[in-house]
Amino acid sequence: MSTPIKVAVIYYSSTGTIAEVGKEIAQYAEKAGAEVRLLKAAELAPQSAIDSNPAWAANAAATADIREATPDDIEWADAVVFGSPTRFGNIASQLKQYIDTLGGLWAQGKLANKVYSGFTSSATAHGGQESTLLALYTSFHHFGGIVVAPGYTDAAKFADGNPYGTSHVDAQGNNPVNDTTREAARIQAERVVHIATALKAGLSAA
Repeated sequence: MSTPIKVAVIYYSSTGTIAEVGKEIAQYAEKAGAEVRLLKAAELAPQSAIDSNPAWAANAAATADIREATPDDIEWADAVVFGSPTRFGNIASQLKQYIDTLGGLWAQGKLANKVYSGFTSSATAHGGQESTLLALYTSFHHFGGIVVAPGYTDAAKFADGNPYGTSHVDAQGNNPVNDTTREAARIQAERVVHIATALKAGLSAA
């Protein structure tokens, strides 16, 4: 195609794990030839809560230059990759609040026919990772979007074992993002760009 696929990576992160995975996905999507926007959902927690957790405060400072996502970023994108930590097996309220602002675009049909995918993290193994991604994907079905999960389309996916999306167990910050998670991010980003490119070309031809 003459113009690159546009990918928005939109995440919420408190203590930084999702921010780091989002950066990996954005970088790999860019390497695959996409034009990428790395964006964050607006913080809803009070400053006192952020300041009470050193890791949360450090991540807020480290990502201060990341622009907050707006509905315009979804309209711009051909593919959107959302990231959220698990919150009782569901997505964080900050990301949900952002998704809930998209009703106007949904009513105009502007969320449909885009590629969507997701990534997550939890403190413990099996700590709600799959249910968080499936909950996120429910919204994509309402959008009329095309859900592109990594599946087991690459042998390396058997290392992280999550066909729904990139996920990481951070053990309350004791397990930094590792090579297994980075490889999962690469596979997901490249698959999103590949399928979005093919989809856009096919829709243009039709």
